[in-house]
Order: sequence, then C-alpha cells, then structure tokens
Amino acid sequence: MAAWLAVRTSKSATCQLLRVAWRTIGSIITRVNDDVEATVDRLGGLRRIGIDEISYKRSHRYLIVVVDHDTGRLVWAGPGRSEAALNVFFDELGAERAAELTHVSADMAEWIAKTVAARAPNAIRCADPFHVVAWAIEALDIERRRAWNQAAGRRVPASTGRRGRTTGDSRKIARSRYALWKNPEDLNGRQRHQLDWIAKTDPKLWRAYLLKEGLRYVFAVKGQEGKDALDRWLSWARRSQLPSFLVLANRITKHRQAIDANLEHGLSQGLIESTNTKIRLLTRIAFGFHGPKPLIALALLALGSHPPQLPGRT
Repeated sequence: MAAWLAVRTSKSATCQLLRVAWRTIGSIITRVNDDVEATVDRLGGLRRIGIDEISYKRSHRYLIVVVDHDTGRLVWAGPGRSEAALNVFFDELGAERAAELTHVSADMAEWIAKTVAARAPNAIRCADPFHVVAWAIEALDIERRRAWNQAAGRRVPASTGRRGRTTGDSRKIARSRYALWKNPEDLNGRQRHQLDWIAKTDPKLWRAYLLKEGLRYVFAVKGQEGKDALDRWLSWARRSQLPSFLVLANRITKHRQAIDANLEHGLSQGLIESTNTKIRLLTRIAFGFHGPKPLIALALLALGSHPPQLPGRT
C-alpha cells in the first residue's frame, strides 16, 4: 500500500495517511522494487533502446535513464553521467544480450557514443532529430544576436544602400526571438509580421531562419528523400557565409552516420523525453529523498512493466 501511494500521491499525503516518516517510505519502495527485480528480468529481450540523462537534484546530480522503444517502458536507471556510469548498465545487461541490441537512440554526447560503440557493436546508433534541430536554433540565435548588436550599436551608413538601423530596429529584433524559433504552423499573426519585417530588412538573419527550417524539413520527410535533402542543406549551409552555420555543417557532417540512421529507421528520443518528464514529476512529488536509490526504485515502479498493486486487488 505504501508503494502504491508513493507512486500516485505526494510525499505529505502518503506520510500523513500511513503515519510514517518519508525516509521509511523510501526504504519500503526500495524493498518492493527489490522484490520485483528478484522475479522479473527487466533487461530481457531488449532490441531497441533509448539512452539519456536527467538532472534530479541541484549540484549537478544526474541519473542515466534507459527505455525500451518496443514496450515504451523504463527498464533501467542509475546515478551518474559518464562512461563509467553507463558501463554499469552494460555490465548488468551482459555481453551476450548487448550483442543482440539492434538500435540505440541517444543525443550526440560523446560519452554515450563511445560506450555504445564499445559495448554494443552490433547496434545502430540513431541521432535524435530534436537535438539536431536544436543545434540549428542555437546557430540561428547567434545570428539574431549579431543582428541585434549591429542595430543597437551603430547605424548602417546610407551609402551601403540599406536603410539606417535604429534603436527601434534593435527592439524589433529582440522581440522576434520566439517568431524565429517557433515552427511556421504555430506562428500567430504578429509573429508572421515580424518574420516579414526581418525578410525585408536583414537578409543574413532571414537566410539563417530559412536554414533552420530547411533542417526541420530534412527530418519531416525522412528516408532517402531526407538524406538527399540533407546533402542539399549541407551544400547550402557551406555557401551561406554565416559562420555559425558553417560550424553547424561541420558538426552535422561529423555525426552524419547517426543522423542518416535516424532518417532511415525513424527512432527518436521522444519516448525517453516523455519518461524524463514523468521522472521530474516524481522527483517533485517525492521531494525529500536523501539519495538516488529510492528515487530510482520509485521511477522503476511507476514507469516500469510491473507497477505496485493494492493488496487484495487483481
């Protein structure tokens, strides 16, 4: 009953109803999860997994989270954010079952890529499209800040043929941040007007925006069409004369194999990001754990394949 309540209600409600301390609830959760682990092999039959890290406490406290793409369940979590911490998962999985992994989705963190390459050599590593597009948004924001600095710091001479920039222009650029970031289908009327103004007044910033949208298109079409679109995008980015996008083009080229794997197999981090959101909610509900073990046990009970049942219920 304590484990069932801890998964579904807040710390204060659980403690008040059962008349026990929260530290006691943490011990109960850990024991219940250990009972499940003794009868269930959570790591059995894994073929396609997602790996990510999540911050669960201040002072840079992290958990590594592993989900099964085929069942949608959390199968493993452990403290840390390093190759050594991820190797704990592969040690528990074992070399034989690690060799049976076919796909691993993850962001572009080097410590994940190195560990997966060494411990799961048969697995295809798939880049997360959300993170790749986020790189383009970062590059776009560098260009937006460049345009803002230019507008706020000096006027463009009239001899250049472009109209002089004013303080009002810098305010417009500052306020266009979300219009540049958002997907076109989500824009409201005011934000569309902001983009129209940018297209007329700042060709470089407009070009950066189109490059960001071009990269989104790559992941929207996927497959061979997506790979061909990415070839064209890389050529465009290298000709763009935008330093931030030249750096981005080199970065994408470095991770091209993992990005092509995503375009071919369609495996993303959407499932694991959803799992991370639920773990963050559990962290807020269960505020007061003094270590990662009770939190990991709570996450596995709440998001794993065998949630706790009320006594006497089927």
